[in-house]
Amino acid sequence: QVQLVESGGGLVQPGGSLRLSCAASGITFNIYDMGWYRQAPGKRRELVAVLTSRGTTNYADSVKGRFTISRDNAQRTVSLQMNSLKPEDTANYYCNAAYYHINWWGQGTQVSVSS
Repeated sequence: QVQLVESGGGLVQPGGSLRLSCAASGITFNIYDMGWYRQAPGKRRELVAVLTSRGTTNYADSVKGRFTISRDNAQRTVSLQMNSLKPEDTANYYCNAAYYHINWWGQGTQVSVSS
């Protein structure tokens, strides 16, 4: 059974930091492209960052320079370090594992940025 379990969300003030983590099981982790997506109320789910199995990264323009994605293939985890958070970063953040046409999703973790 495939599971992606996110953790690390919460409430933070503008300018603060959070680190999200996603633990994967049931997949051959090292062959998957791992990513983070987010969805704010009333908006479509959008890509935040992806780190491919080959080590290539891609970030949404809105988070470049503030967020960093990393992965540990031995621990089967992917993390998202989020710095200089803004109110517009408020959303439910989802972990994604992708391999060709195969996509797995976590249940999401809420990030709220507010003073």
